[in-house]
Amino acid sequence: MQKLPKAVRRLIEKFERLPGIGPRSAARLVFYLLHNPSSELEDFADRLLALKRDTVMCDHCHNIAEHNPCSICTDESRDRSLLCVVEQPLDLLAIEKSDHYHGLYHVLHGSIAPLNNIGPDQLYLRDLLKRLDGVRELLLATNPTMEGEATALYIKEMITHASMDNKDQLQITRIGHGLPIGADIEYADGMTLARALEGRRQI
Repeated sequence: MQKLPKAVRRLIEKFERLPGIGPRSAARLVFYLLHNPSSELEDFADRLLALKRDTVMCDHCHNIAEHNPCSICTDESRDRSLLCVVEQPLDLLAIEKSDHYHGLYHVLHGSIAPLNNIGPDQLYLRDLLKRLDGVRELLLATNPTMEGEATALYIKEMITHASMDNKDQLQITRIGHGLPIGADIEYADGMTLARALEGRRQI
């Protein structure tokens, strides 16, 4: 690695920080880019910069979007009595592709994971309580992992101990059958997600 040009080494190190990218994959990506025309690299660099420049986080649901509030939160055809809690924006996109859910969302941007020093305060959990007025069903669609289950239970307990006018009318459900334990929502196909949404249960 030390014999490589500094620019190559530094970019390999950056790619290695990406999830799922090891040293060999990082090196392959860098050398692939190195053999591309300068115009392609400039376009690639501009799109990377646009990732932050042209996106915002929705103040309501915390989804990543082009405008604030996002197109889902401003869509008057959505059922505002349904609110689905997901861990990541990619989970939201996966559920949207199933075409079986037409309510609103709340994106936590993670799950409670004490081993990784991620607690409730690092997630958008407190904002959730402010959005429950008028909601009749809260669907907890966190991943069926230990962290996802712990987050779902924390949300249920948080609502149980909260001061809310509509607490007795609020039904809390958990995403149901169709997703294997240990799987991520992001990688599920539309049919699997459709069955999971149809089979949700009260917790």
